Amino acid sequence: MSGGSDFVAAGQYRHLRACMVCSVVQTQQKFIKDGCPNCEDYLNFRGQPDFVDDCTSPVFEGLITLRDPKNSWVAKWQRLDGYRKGVYAVKVSGNLPVEAADLLATHNIEYRPRDGSDVNQD
Repeated sequence: MSGGSDFVAAGQYRHLRACMVCSVVQTQQKFIKDGCPNCEDYLNFRGQPDFVDDCTSPVFEGLITLRDPKNSWVAKWQRLDGYRKGVYAVKVSGNLPVEAADLLATHNIEYRPRDGSDVNQD
């Protein structure tokens, strides 16, 4: 991640959350202020703290830093190719609300859980 606004101070680690749709990791405040860098066009997190709480999770495993998602084998393996560069969780625990899955469906996006339970992985 680039720029000072993406830096997470050591005392803020407990405020990190991962998007249940794309697995990007940011602070809760960054999700509320800026939305999700990958899902904002579909889920509209910006300015909606309750929706951020419902669609992100503080329970995730591992971190991946992607600098070049289009050419990264790790990005392809984690289904992150096509997303923006940044920090992503390997696995994200939680259940996406039905309303959020319905919003994705209206944009012809199939929700695939990122908790390791998806048996249809490529």
